[in-house]
Amino acid sequence: MQITAITCVKNEGPFLLEWIAFNRVIGVTDFLFYSNDCTDGTDHLLDALKEHGIVRHEPNPAEGRNYQMEALKHARRRSYIKASDWVWVADVDEFLNIHVGDHTIPALIKACGNPKAISITFQFMANDGIERFEDKPVISQFLRSHNPDLWGADTSIEVKTLVRKDFPINYYGAHRPFHNIDLPRPQQPAWTDGSGRNIPWQFRKRENKRRIRAFPAKGVRDFATLNHYALRSLDSYLVKNDRGDVNREYRVFDDTYWRERNDNSYFDDSILRYADQLATETEALKSLPGVRDLHDTAVALHRQRCAEQMDLEEYQQMRKTLLEASPYAPPEQRLRELIGVA
Repeated sequence: MQITAITCVKNEGPFLLEWIAFNRVIGVTDFLFYSNDCTDGTDHLLDALKEHGIVRHEPNPAEGRNYQMEALKHARRRSYIKASDWVWVADVDEFLNIHVGDHTIPALIKACGNPKAISITFQFMANDGIERFEDKPVISQFLRSHNPDLWGADTSIEVKTLVRKDFPINYYGAHRPFHNIDLPRPQQPAWTDGSGRNIPWQFRKRENKRRIRAFPAKGVRDFATLNHYALRSLDSYLVKNDRGDVNREYRVFDDTYWRERNDNSYFDDSILRYADQLATETEALKSLPGVRDLHDTAVALHRQRCAEQMDLEEYQQMRKTLLEASPYAPPEQRLRELIGVA
């Protein structure tokens, strides 16, 4: 089974090998990376992996500000994307945690009844009080999140989607594929959530903006969860803030973005089932000629940028603000205050 992951990156060098290794462990066979404006060696590391046949790497073709959408349109035309049995559009801070069978994508597909698309719901993994960047697996460092059924005050949570070759696609979106929604219900392609249930009709029909990329999260993760490490360490979050959004211009990662995602109320270490395989696969990638040195260079440049930011008053203030922020999402923090819970 050919499963191709498509992603866009900018200054993700320290985290690339873990993400690639993890996805290889769960069954991804091919990778298409689009990079833009990298200053930490991300592009050089990808070029080395390309030479070893591990990934495909292209400069982002975007001419406007929607880097990801323009890249996805470009990817749609590639012959090897059209030939893939399944396509997985995800970011380097997103890890597909599969709970069934041998914990691979083929096992998830089987559990869901081999539909034409599977939308897996995010679980935002919190910072968990980790300040300093460390060059070790992200999945082993951040083990807390919001209540899986609720994100702040929202019962609907965003998804990312595995798309089968024969899905009647018009175009790939970052969160879900788009197709002809005017077909009668019996002709609509089979499309499930992460529990193998049909996705809500309102989501499929895109009845309003809130239903384009999210649907109610209760009961959707029986077979798989999408762990989203949007924050990582405080150091790395500040570098992310400095970098800006890889997917579109002018998006700001600030204290609001942090507060919404830094909810430490729920413990979940189920993804550690992959830890041993991940370590083995990561070491195999590092053993390829030139790869370990390029990874180490990216790590050094990431740490250097962390240090440079601390010389700037605005980042000193941002760090102080984030350190003082509640470890719970704003709605939950207000509720805790109302009922007198510390």
